Amino acid sequence: MAIDASLRIGLLHYSCPPVIGGVEEILSQQAAVFHRTGHSVSVLAGMGEVYTKDFPVRIEPALSSKNTRILQAHEECKKGNQEALERPTKRIYRVLKDWSLELDVILAHNVLHMPFNLPLTLALQHLADSRDGPIVVSWAHDSPYFESSPLKYLNSPPWQILKRLHPNIHYVTVSESRKRLFKKHCGEAPWKVIHNGIDPVRFFYLDPKSVMLSEELDLFNRDLVVVQPSRITPRKNLELSIHIIRGIKLLGHNVLFILTGAYDPHEGRAVAYYRRLKYWVKELGLQENIAVLAEYRFGNRKKLVPDRIFIRDLYLMADVLLMTSKDEGFGLPLLEAGMIKLPIACSKIPPFQEVGEGVCFFGLHEEPLSIAKRIVKHLAGTDTHKMFRNVMRKYVWNVICEREVLPFLREITAESARDEKK
Repeated sequence: MAIDASLRIGLLHYSCPPVIGGVEEILSQQAAVFHRTGHSVSVLAGMGEVYTKDFPVRIEPALSSKNTRILQAHEECKKGNQEALERPTKRIYRVLKDWSLELDVILAHNVLHMPFNLPLTLALQHLADSRDGPIVVSWAHDSPYFESSPLKYLNSPPWQILKRLHPNIHYVTVSESRKRLFKKHCGEAPWKVIHNGIDPVRFFYLDPKSVMLSEELDLFNRDLVVVQPSRITPRKNLELSIHIIRGIKLLGHNVLFILTGAYDPHEGRAVAYYRRLKYWVKELGLQENIAVLAEYRFGNRKKLVPDRIFIRDLYLMADVLLMTSKDEGFGLPLLEAGMIKLPIACSKIPPFQEVGEGVCFFGLHEEPLSIAKRIVKHLAGTDTHKMFRNVMRKYVWNVICEREVLPFLREITAESARDEKK
């Protein structure tokens, strides 16, 4: 069993995309993030389609919650004929055994707790008894026992297995409130809470360049992301931006400032100005807080060439648009930010005042630290910003996987490997 950095992860549910549902969406987002972060991924479901070419997706109708033979077996079972479950259970066990031969761990979404395919539940528990099989994790979202009056048959054998905990299965649920309910109805297992998340890459349809930059700059883990789409010229007053960012850092925030604009390398004044900005970044110790994309190269040494899609992506991932210009003809970035409800902080010059409403204005001669405080206060009073940063900091799948899911999976696979050697 592999216990190195790369895991072989199987995801299991009654259905997968394009079937629409909350669990189906969670499964597909988890699979995408695991794949993107270098892990081997395989999806097994009863309904849906091979919805991606990035990793194997296998559809086995016997695992569906709407399979006719399974539903017939359920009806027979409710009449007292438990033998009706034996044949479909054996068939599904063979499917699971074949699918899981090269897996380290299975994340089984809901199928161990919901009454939609009892043979699948029984087969998966049987697989968990196998010493040479993968680790089985029950990723539990719901249970019929949470209802005030569960259907009577659910309290009779063999349906009671849906609330009986298996000693070889690890149990995860998605919130503290769900944990309390599962412990009440299913027993005092060491339930682990790992919240559901969202994948900004898929939600925003981010460009691959944007994804790579966000990973290299640790964008999702920042306290504050500031973007300024300005060309590098003196009238843009970028030295003020740099000092404002220093002020935000001094206030205790892990800030990232992304300056997207280019400069003319053949224009002497532009080159001198660019060098002066780089001097201030180094002098103020802001190398980890400021990314000037004019000469940015990715870790693979490829040069970043920003385009309109890339700039849109930065707007979507940022907390605030910062514009410190001394002079402008209009103020198009303010309109772009307004279109996606991105908070704006900008200099109090006539063009910006003409189009800006509800923005954080500041004077060009104010102290940078004073401006920084005003921006932070403005954002603190913006409910949408607080929720946005809360989501980005805690509920992005990349963050959840890095901090919680993968350490948990490595721990349980390592424990299993040690047990096998005894």
